[in-house]
Amino acid sequence: MPTLLHIDSSADLRHSRSRALTAAFADAWRARGPEYTVVRRDLHVDPLPHLETSALHWAAADRTPEESVPEDAERRRQEVVDELLGADAVVIGCPLYNYTVPSTLKAWIDRVHLPGVLVGDVRPLAGRPVVTVVTRGGTYDVGTPTEHWDHASPVLDIVLGSALGMRVYPVVVSATLAGRVPALAPLVEHAAGEFADARTTLERLGATL
Repeated sequence: MPTLLHIDSSADLRHSRSRALTAAFADAWRARGPEYTVVRRDLHVDPLPHLETSALHWAAADRTPEESVPEDAERRRQEVVDELLGADAVVIGCPLYNYTVPSTLKAWIDRVHLPGVLVGDVRPLAGRPVVTVVTRGGTYDVGTPTEHWDHASPVLDIVLGSALGMRVYPVVVSATLAGRVPALAPLVEHAAGEFADARTTLERLGATL
């Protein structure tokens, strides 16, 4: 039974663009048939704690004798790892918060970037598709002073693509605050078109991956 892991991290539960776009992907996935199931992880509604100890950066077999991990922390980390391993595809919603990923999403990343289990010589997720939906309130056009201020997209590409070996399908939408920030007001129409194009792309990916 094909399984999608649907992850959101936006703190906006009513008007979030990233949530709307990941939902479009998930709806297209479900529309393929009753056997296409979705596992939902909402990192804002049900946040993971930050790593309880630095020992969680390592698999149990690679820890030093003095490095101990609380049982509940080990169980929580294993649950997140198993959930990711059990997915045939993943979609992740990531609004840009202060130029990087939300802290709730970073807490999830810290639990899956696991040498010896998901990263390193053994990469069980290699080639598995992951769609990253990065929504940015401002603009980061080439040649502008803010061109390199998006520090979320590179993090997702490095961790999910380079480290875990997954096949990353990046979808990026900018100027999502055009309707709210006066300086971005001239971009309202452009932003709406970009959002619509992203939705179409996600619906296509949800129907084909």
